[in-house]
Amino acid sequence: MILCECGKFINNATFNDYTKTSLNPSTRTIGHKNCGLVFNFADDRVPKRYSSRKELKVLASRFAEKNMPDEYTPVFLLEVERLKSQGRLQDMDILMAAYNRTLNMIH
Repeated sequence: MILCECGKFINNATFNDYTKTSLNPSTRTIGHKNCGLVFNFADDRVPKRYSSRKELKVLASRFAEKNMPDEYTPVFLLEVERLKSQGRLQDMDILMAAYNRTLNMIH
């Protein structure tokens, strides 16, 4: 799962494209249909997103809706809030860490 810089998760909303990378002047990659951003995975340039608390809560809710049962969503959202308040982590790092912590608490 990829979190785009526009703040949306990319599932099937992609298009194929070619971009210039350090490996090749024409490297096959994907782009996001909603905002048009083309990704450069060859040079390890994964999109980074640093959202406000409000934006991150919306993203976390969407993430939880797609990836976990409803009864665990409140615990997950609390973990997201804790991680956001601890420092300046990327949104995807926060979501994945909160997801892993929530699963560890449950099991």
